[in-house]
Amino acid sequence: MANVEAPAGSIQVELVWSPQAGDVRLRLLTLAAGASIEQALRACPDFADHLPRLGELKIGVWGRIQPLSTPLRERDRIEVYRPLTVDPKESRRLRYRKSPERVASRHRPLGGKIGI
Repeated sequence: MANVEAPAGSIQVELVWSPQAGDVRLRLLTLAAGASIEQALRACPDFADHLPRLGELKIGVWGRIQPLSTPLRERDRIEVYRPLTVDPKESRRLRYRKSPERVASRHRPLGGKIGI
C-alpha cells in the first residue's frame, strides 16, 4: 500500500469490510474534507452490493461504533462489522466437544500465592 498524499481540500481514509468469513477487503478512498461515513461508503464502488443493508450494519471508526453521519478525518479507518453467526460461548463448547483435551492454562492458580 503506497503512501500517497491526498490533494488539497481532501482526505484519505481506509474502508475495511468482510463480506464473508475469510474474505477481508481494504480500499483506500480519497474524499472531500468533512465527508461523512455514509458518503465514504457510497463513494466506494466495491461496497455497492452492501448499500441496501446499510441501516442494518454496524459501522465504526478505529474500533468504535459510530453513526453514519460522523465526519471523517485524515487517515481514519472505517470498519464494517458483520453480525455474529454463532455465539462465541457456544462455538467454544462445540470445539471442546470435538477435542475434549484440556487446554493447560498459562496462569498460576490464585490459591498458591504466599500471604493469602
